[in-house]
Amino acid sequence: MPLHAPEPESRTRLAEILGDGTSNADLGENLAKILARACTVLDVDTATVLRHESRWQRLVAVAAAGLEEEVYQGVQVPVGEGFAGEVAASREPVVIDRVDKTTVINALLSERGLHTMLGVPMLAGTELVGVLHVGSVRERRFSTTDIETVRLLAERLAAVLQAETMHQNQAATIALQRSLLPGILPAVEGLRLAARYVPGAEAGLGGDWYDVFRLPGNQTGIVMGDVSGHGLEAAVIMGRLRSALRAYALDCDDPAEVLAKLDRKANHFEHGVMATVAYGVLRPGHTSMALSLAGHLPPVVASPGKPAELVPAPPDPPVGLTVGATLDRRTTTVDLPPGAVAAFYTDGLVERRDRLVDTGMDQLAGLVRPEDPERACARIMAAMVGSRPPQDDVALVVLQRTAGAETH
Repeated sequence: MPLHAPEPESRTRLAEILGDGTSNADLGENLAKILARACTVLDVDTATVLRHESRWQRLVAVAAAGLEEEVYQGVQVPVGEGFAGEVAASREPVVIDRVDKTTVINALLSERGLHTMLGVPMLAGTELVGVLHVGSVRERRFSTTDIETVRLLAERLAAVLQAETMHQNQAATIALQRSLLPGILPAVEGLRLAARYVPGAEAGLGGDWYDVFRLPGNQTGIVMGDVSGHGLEAAVIMGRLRSALRAYALDCDDPAEVLAKLDRKANHFEHGVMATVAYGVLRPGHTSMALSLAGHLPPVVASPGKPAELVPAPPDPPVGLTVGATLDRRTTTVDLPPGAVAAFYTDGLVERRDRLVDTGMDQLAGLVRPEDPERACARIMAAMVGSRPPQDDVALVVLQRTAGAETH
């Protein structure tokens, strides 16, 4: 439909539908009230809002008037299929004057006795937020004013739904990530540990994570990972990968084998997901660390009397990148004399718009030295992040082997 200035009558009808604004009720209740008024003003029998779930390319009913069963029964419509799916795929208003199995895939619409329907895409800029459709049990013709009114309503509701979804996702992401990141690092005899995590200011919370856990045989596992993407979806995937890695770590002593299992899991169950992971296992006594990298940046190790260096471990492909391929992932052994420090990190620490990742890694290597991990974390964050909020998520774990650890 060509864009044009809304008719005064459409604006007046929209104002009637929206009323005095929303109450303190939740989004679903507010939408239901607005849709009920829409039925009255537009002289239709039903009105439904379906939210677009982009990852699965489907529409899910979230609010309705006159057809509340769509919400109660969790109606889902694939994009491109049926009436609402056609509206979503075309991103244009669609009118049908026959409601049966040839025009809709949601049986509730025909069971309700609907005869004529009008559907309009809910757009926020270029983003498809959902579909708004109205229906009548009698034969009728939707006028240009009707269509324009529904389009304006869809535009308003798209903005409301998008804002509420973003707010809910951010809150859920924060809660999920806080529950998955270690609140307190484990107490390991012969080892000092410290960590930092700061969410990025621009992209929102994402899939960065770190983990430290005790393993059988007096070993300790250390993980630093970064799932591609941001928001709730990345955090959920991060949680699944974290749990899977922990489970594999109980069965495998070799970090490369653990990451190979994680890779197979991601390729089979997490299609389209990619994550970089560094996984190290401190051997009994912490005299050495076995390390495998799945596309992740190498840790920095500093031993007493020696300059700090990036661990020369081969960067095998990220988890989930090579679908259907079998990789021979590799493990590197790193010596850790008493007093040695190792720093694991994500790319948000070393990469910024004004700093290339290689430059940042060199800068980090110049900062790591044998010292207390808490002091090291504070000094590294001050130098690398400073007084500006990081653009991307930053995760940092510093460990130090203490003297005498080899006796335990």
